[in-house]
This record gives sequence, structure tokens and C-alpha cells, in this order.
Amino acid sequence: MTHAMLKGSNIPLEAPAVRAVLRWTPGPGVPDVDASALLLGDDGRVRSDEDFVFYNQPRHPSGLVRHLPKKRLTEGLTDSIETDLAALDGSVRRVVLAASADGGPFGLVEDLCVLLYDTAAPGGEAVARFDVRPETGDETAMICGELYRRGEGWKFRALGQGYASGLVGLATEFGISVEDDSAEAPASVPEPEPASEPAPAAAAAAAAAAEPIQPIPAGGYPPPPSVPPVIPAPQPAYGYPQYPTGQPSYGYPPQGAVPVPDPGFRLPPQGPQFLPAAAR
Repeated sequence: MTHAMLKGSNIPLEAPAVRAVLRWTPGPGVPDVDASALLLGDDGRVRSDEDFVFYNQPRHPSGLVRHLPKKRLTEGLTDSIETDLAALDGSVRRVVLAASADGGPFGLVEDLCVLLYDTAAPGGEAVARFDVRPETGDETAMICGELYRRGEGWKFRALGQGYASGLVGLATEFGISVEDDSAEAPASVPEPEPASEPAPAAAAAAAAAAEPIQPIPAGGYPPPPSVPPVIPAPQPAYGYPQYPTGQPSYGYPPQGAVPVPDPGFRLPPQGPQFLPAAAR
């Protein structure tokens, strides 16, 4: 017979191994639900981060606590944790059964409940059922119940305690070291070191490398220095040379110069032999 449990109630367990099944009704706008388990010691905290079993760490190193794949049933979607109670180390005093919502708070999750089964009776009915109801609706993580030692045996207690800080906040409260990438300081970028002055030999090599390389002609000899071409003076018509404008040697006027007549010039008296015949 299935025990319908109220919040805070407990029942003894006779099964050496149990399977806790979270079940809910999926649908549009309904967050996905993930089951997880925390193995706690006498101080109420995990002994190491390996005591946290969830979808990213689905198996405890002892192999005694396991996260099982999700299943879609007629009644809804399920996610499960399986625990071998009888074989657990004596330092484990409690196994907390938790749930986290992905995509919204638990106020949007419909028909959430935890069902406890005896793993030795795979087809049998549930040993206990607890309908998990959030108190405010803003919770993103819930402790649905816990398996705890009582004398030589184990019991199951229905809890229904919520957290608004999600799975990270719940795990941190029980001693899990959670890395928060957003809280890490950005890596400092080293400033470039000032460039040292080059050595003289290095400076000369750099200057030589910067000069353009002149092509070497055939034969390996460097080209002669460039000489400006001689432009001949223009030749006058008929091929006669042109004399300079200054006075030439010996007092001769330059060729082509036309003398200007002196208006006061008079011929000297001439002899009869130079007179016309009619004037003799």
C-alpha cells in the first residue's frame, strides 16, 4: 500500500535499496525538472564535491547513488535517483532528494510529486507518495524529501523546502564548491614592454635593409654616372653659323649687322679726275 505523506511526516523503510522518482506534467511554458541527491555527514554537509549526484555527475564514486535518465510515461515526465541504502558507508547519515527547475519557477510546474519505490519490486506500487507544493511559487529548487538513518535502519521524511537561488544556491548551502564564471576577475592583459634602442650594428643593418636595392648590370660593374646630354645651338637659315652678339676680335662688326649712317658725314673735296666730264 502506498503511503500518502504530508509535509514533515516520515515512514520507516524496509527496502535495502530505493528509487525516488520525481514526476510532473509537462506542457507549453512548464519548466523542466531535474532530480539530484546530496550525501551528507554528521555535520549536515557533504564530505566532498563528489557527494553531489545530478545530471552532470550522474554516479557517485561508490556506485551506490545514481541519477537515472528521464522517462516519459502516460502519467507525465519523470526523473529519478536510485540509492543502495544498506551498502552506504556509515559516514553518510542523510541522502537529500532535491529538484531544480530549468526555465522558470516551481509555481509553473504542475502535478509535481515524489514517489518512492523498492528497487527489489520493479513492478510493484510505490511505497510512499508526497505531493510537492511550493510555498511562494518563486522557488527554483526544492528539497522534496530525505533518506536518513534511524538506529540500524533508514527512514524517509517528506520536506518540500524551497530555494529561490536555484540548484547552485541549494548545493552551496550543503558545502558544494560551485564555480561562478561571472564572479571571476577578467584576465589582465600585459602591457607591451618599451622597445630598447637597437645596437649600432643592428641599426646599420636595419638602415641597409631599408635602402632600395639597385640592379647590377651585366658584367658586375656599376653603371657610370649619368651625364646630361649636350643640346647644340640652333642653326640659322642657309647653314651659316651665327656669330655672338658681342664685339668680335679685330674690330670687325658682326655679320649681319647694318650700320646706321651718320647724318653729319661729308665727303672730302675731290680732285678733277673724280668730277664728271661735264664739270671739268
